[in-house]
Amino acid sequence: MELFERDKPDLTPSSPLAGRLRPKTIDEFVGQEHLVGPGKFLDRVIKKGELPSLILWGPPGTGKTTLARIIAEASKAEFVEFSAVLSGVKEIREVVKAAKDNLKHGKKTVLFVDEIHRFNKAQQDAFLHSVEDGTITLIGATTENPSFEVNAPLLSRCKVLVLEALSMESIKKILGRAISDKHHGLGQYASKIDEGVLDFMADSSEGDARTALNCVETAYMITEPDSKGVRHITMDIAVEAMQRKALLYDKSGEEHYNVISAFIKSMRGSDPDAALYWLARMIEAGEDPLFIARRMVIFASEDVGNADPRAASVAIAVKDAVDFIGMPEGWIPLAQGVTYLASAPKSNASYMAYLEALEDVRRDGALPVPLHIRNAPTGLMKGLGYGKGYKYPHSFKGAVVEQQYLPDKLKGKRYYKPSDRGYEKEIAERLKKTLK
Repeated sequence: MELFERDKPDLTPSSPLAGRLRPKTIDEFVGQEHLVGPGKFLDRVIKKGELPSLILWGPPGTGKTTLARIIAEASKAEFVEFSAVLSGVKEIREVVKAAKDNLKHGKKTVLFVDEIHRFNKAQQDAFLHSVEDGTITLIGATTENPSFEVNAPLLSRCKVLVLEALSMESIKKILGRAISDKHHGLGQYASKIDEGVLDFMADSSEGDARTALNCVETAYMITEPDSKGVRHITMDIAVEAMQRKALLYDKSGEEHYNVISAFIKSMRGSDPDAALYWLARMIEAGEDPLFIARRMVIFASEDVGNADPRAASVAIAVKDAVDFIGMPEGWIPLAQGVTYLASAPKSNASYMAYLEALEDVRRDGALPVPLHIRNAPTGLMKGLGYGKGYKYPHSFKGAVVEQQYLPDKLKGKRYYKPSDRGYEKEIAERLKKTLK
């Protein structure tokens, strides 16, 4: 077992701040209230000392490893951690063997696999039997969609929990703890932090607590104490620590969000002049031009949609142009894209259609695929009726044939309701003939 990291790694004053401040209990954990809040799934699991196998899916720095440790500690289980990048089937078998020995002494084992999506099929299959018979409790962490990256048999044996990027307020709370903690944090240092600095760090970390903690730790380390021993953390120091240009903040730290909101709403309201003004405000404030371009790409699909399908192509072209030429000239394609998107006909029909379909998926779960549209690559599947009765549209006039494609429970459901604006009006007429 010496190959693996145990549940209480050695931490010294020189260890990274993020490691020293890692929460030990669920009460210390910040964020993910939809999972750890009172009465929520993990709150119940931890209080009962249960050990379900889990897949934790979410962005970096959102608490996946920390939650795995807290669950193991609450269940009095041994915590074994290794990375899918460095380990393989041989190491998995060693863990399983040690876990069986633990069970003989009444102790359970939690095997935490970071970046589980990097394991291939054979490596993932090596977990199956041990997870199923309870020899180990598997907790896998991934930043990738487990539906595509984790084998279906293994996925069916695990509960998938979705972690979200931490909110700015959660990050600021974590930074506040780091600054005030005299035993494990930075509270041992006398300091003065300028207004707006923590807002900048929290916002620039993009929901990643580890990034935020690394930034504040670096800021303290590169700041020399003054004659009174006080470290003065200014915005310039924060920018140097984060290696990202500071945006203009007002006293409440909300200006960044106010401006991007005004920018989007001006385009949505078909006002190119206002959209250009807010674009200039962001560029002048030092906003990342690719951030602006990404918001435009989202807007093109969400708010313009099929009323002008070319809008998405224009937005992508703007993003590529900005990425290619950089700043300061990047404002030129940005301005062109903004005026096009603001002036385009608007429809959110495809956006709303997806949300409605998603609501049905979450309410009804994985409804069966109708037999006639299932693929039948084997004789067994054909014998079970897979693909039987399927009508190939190209064999019919206009390449259209009446046929059920939705699950039986949703038969006849209409999600996409095209508007009468722009090109979507033509789509609506076409669908009216097709969906008789």
